[in-house]
Amino acid sequence: MESNLIRRLFILGGLVIISIVSVQTYWLLKTWDLKDQEFDQTVNIVLRKVAERIAAFNEIELPKQNLIQRTSSNYYAVNINSGIDANVLEDYLLREMETHSLQTDFEYAVYDCFSKDLVYGNYCKLSDDNTVEESSKSLPKFTDLDYYFVVKFPSRESYLLSNMFTTILFLITTVLSILFFMYTIWIILRQKRLSVLQRDFINNMTHEFKTPISSIKIAADVLAKDPSIANDSRMKKYASIIKDQNARLNDQVEKVLNIARIEKNSFELKLEPINLSNTLTNIADQESVKLTSGGISLTLSDPDLTIMADRLHFTNVVTNVLDNAIKYSDKAPAISMVANKQPDSVQLSISDNGIGLNKENLKKIFDKFYRVNTGNVHNIKGFGLGLFYVQNVCNAHGWDISAQSAEGKGTTIAINIPT
Repeated sequence: MESNLIRRLFILGGLVIISIVSVQTYWLLKTWDLKDQEFDQTVNIVLRKVAERIAAFNEIELPKQNLIQRTSSNYYAVNINSGIDANVLEDYLLREMETHSLQTDFEYAVYDCFSKDLVYGNYCKLSDDNTVEESSKSLPKFTDLDYYFVVKFPSRESYLLSNMFTTILFLITTVLSILFFMYTIWIILRQKRLSVLQRDFINNMTHEFKTPISSIKIAADVLAKDPSIANDSRMKKYASIIKDQNARLNDQVEKVLNIARIEKNSFELKLEPINLSNTLTNIADQESVKLTSGGISLTLSDPDLTIMADRLHFTNVVTNVLDNAIKYSDKAPAISMVANKQPDSVQLSISDNGIGLNKENLKKIFDKFYRVNTGNVHNIKGFGLGLFYVQNVCNAHGWDISAQSAEGKGTTIAINIPT
């Protein structure tokens, strides 16, 4: 993934997060305001009903204006034009609170016009929780009223919060999701940085290998041609080993470099007509040298089958598949290449009689660096890049590639090449 794309995704994710938090904050404040208004309206209804009951009990008329005054968010005063019995007041308050489902603690006091003090009444607990608010030491008085009682709701905030449980739960879930998203982004960026460092290291290392590999090849060729070496069977064998192993190392380095080109999108194809009969025959002959028994067969539905492909990469694709078929065989390899002409494509299948794969491993054979787990036994060498390279070459050409396998029965790699 390109760094610019990651940066754009990060910015877009940040904007989305800001939008979500803003909307959630807005709705939380909006819900709080609505719940506060609802609470205030319910309290006003309760206190008005209580005032009407007291007025009926005392056979008086209530003031036409300023019956209920609110001096703070949880403190109310009710103006009554007569004396107030605290016991009667508490009974009326409890009844009306229950009627209007206002299950929150409250405390009240009655103004004594003779002593000109607020006489504290009682703290009434209606909520289900076990917490107990401290009773108020003193309650504010109203200088413009003669007969009145006051009611305070000390647990108003907690009551409103309990009625906003769903909204708060959703907000908490959103915040946790955002934190998880941010943590995921951090992990992705960290893995991206490590991946870039790893890739650069591998690329630099493989490029550095090219010079000593070339030098070793030249030295091995000189040794092989030296008469004293050619006449000495032991030295000739050593020179041959150096040359073969150097060629093997060069092939592995080329694989890594090809993968690097693919990942950098500098993978250029030089398409040309390729006759399958000649090309596949030459590849089969070269790979057959690796066999001490068994063989590679080739079957074509038409000897003149031709495809458009990059010759070098097509050769590498077939060679990699054949190389795997030879390596992953526990008996004399019997490998068959079959090319059939379809209505609008050529189907190339390469089958072997090797050890095969189970379904779990089959799903991952085209993954980069993936190798079948064999415990601590590593008889078969490699980087796990061969089939990853094969798949990327096929994708670059616009070909479909698939694999079928069964444990103990071999594997078939099929490539569908549009014509």
